[in-house]
Amino acid sequence: MNKGKILGIQGWATACSLFLFSALSAQVSVVSVRPDSTDPSLLTIHGNHVAFTPPASAAKHKLVFMIEGTGSAARDLFSFDSSIALLGYSVISVDYPNNVITTVCSNSPDSSCFNAFRQEIVFGSPVSSLVQVDSMNCLYNRFHLFLRYLVRNYPGQGWDEYLVNDEIQWGKILVGGHSQGAGHAAYFGKKFKLNRVLIFSGPQDYLNSFFTPASWLYDSTATDVSRYYAFLHTRDPYDFNKQRMNCEALMRIERSDSGVVGGPDTLMVRPGLTPSGTSRHILVTDISTDNPHGSTLAAGFRQVLEYMLEGGGSGAN
Repeated sequence: MNKGKILGIQGWATACSLFLFSALSAQVSVVSVRPDSTDPSLLTIHGNHVAFTPPASAAKHKLVFMIEGTGSAARDLFSFDSSIALLGYSVISVDYPNNVITTVCSNSPDSSCFNAFRQEIVFGSPVSSLVQVDSMNCLYNRFHLFLRYLVRNYPGQGWDEYLVNDEIQWGKILVGGHSQGAGHAAYFGKKFKLNRVLIFSGPQDYLNSFFTPASWLYDSTATDVSRYYAFLHTRDPYDFNKQRMNCEALMRIERSDSGVVGGPDTLMVRPGLTPSGTSRHILVTDISTDNPHGSTLAAGFRQVLEYMLEGGGSGAN
């Protein structure tokens, strides 16, 4: 079985330049392996799984499971994942079946369309007619198998902290995602008691025919709503207002004609500036960019990323 190639972070220094600080000389170790290296039954969709180990001196002993969006490969998050690792977190991104765009459900007459879409991709339950994902190739199993692989093949990198007696230690894990991956991250938060949920440019789960966010967004959550954080752009082509309503449904934020009734409000943020306060969970930017949907992963927002990772400066573990 191939152990995968371990790469230094130096070759990616330019892309991550705004994330590099005094620990620049320290190395982030990267493991890149084919999905079928973790189990011969796994299909390769776009390419390798990737994992990042932070410099020992900066390690926070937490793991970020970062999920890419529609049609993207795990390697497409390389720069972003690297920046998270430089902040002291272990990071995993996996190759998974993501070629069907989430908005396939937007105009569905079936109010449970988004629910089934998420359940089949995350857990492999045969409940959606729009995607074909079995329990072996689902997102959960791919993450579990890759974590097991890392524990077995890289014992010196600390992966066993997140898998004890083959049980995933969700309390030490932050699940994040971009676009389609944002909704998957939130879905994991519903099912497992995570350290935190990090949402970038999503979710897109709004039912146009019913004028409401998908019902699963309102479901009870294993992860406390105070541990959900989102980062959105006002000109996102997938509709900022619908994304905001979806996030408010997740976070139990209520609105009236006069504004927010309960829960945290939105906060406008800028590149290079640290967000203020400790209770804002929906961060918003309106920067001029040719790619508003991808801008939430931009290197200039390091302080926003830290705010989300650390719980808004609240001191929550």
